[in-house]
Amino acid sequence: MNRSRATSVITRSATVALVALATATLTGCLSSAIPAGSPATPSTMPPSPTPTPSTSTPSTDTDVPASLSFDDGALLPESAYIEWGDALLIDDDWEVASPDDGNGSWTYGTVDGTCTAQFWQGFTSDVETVARDDSASSDAILATLLQEDVAAVSPHATDGGFSYQVGGNTDVEQRQITGQQDDRVWIMAARAFTATGVGVYLIVDCSGGDANAVFAEVVDKNAIIVH
Repeated sequence: MNRSRATSVITRSATVALVALATATLTGCLSSAIPAGSPATPSTMPPSPTPTPSTSTPSTDTDVPASLSFDDGALLPESAYIEWGDALLIDDDWEVASPDDGNGSWTYGTVDGTCTAQFWQGFTSDVETVARDDSASSDAILATLLQEDVAAVSPHATDGGFSYQVGGNTDVEQRQITGQQDDRVWIMAARAFTATGVGVYLIVDCSGGDANAVFAEVVDKNAIIVH
């Protein structure tokens, strides 16, 4: 069964517990916050079904674009169902750090304890998204997570990619930002799909590990599935 994307709404109040106030060196010297633990989300939401590993072949009962650049996002039908695949579920190098909370959020950790990969998917009703502008709206998700104004976050975010439909590509454009404190490095990446009113994010957080390599591994193995 596929994990439901209809179980969570990002809000500023819901993300207060996501970040701990600390001085972080972001690209461009933006002083902000470092993610700590799983995102807080409303506890009244129904549980999510079990995820589907991204190595499986997704169903294609809806016409969807061949790739998902920010511009391609406008081509998505409103009925498109968007979710993370979950290859780490069957990966021996990873283990569950925080199980699916029923609100669109779950976290894996490397078995050596150096890194975590935190996933989220859900509605973006309370994020200040921009209609038919997936890039600006992705920055709005990052800003909500960091409790910053979008104007403060956007200059420090860069374009990146998630895998699309199956692992091994970067065909879903996203926006990402990096922070560091001592030997701790985290990479936060988000994509809003304004045509459908949903979004996803990924936070890779490493202490002593190679965050960039781990982020690339997680993106390679875990696709955004659209059907």
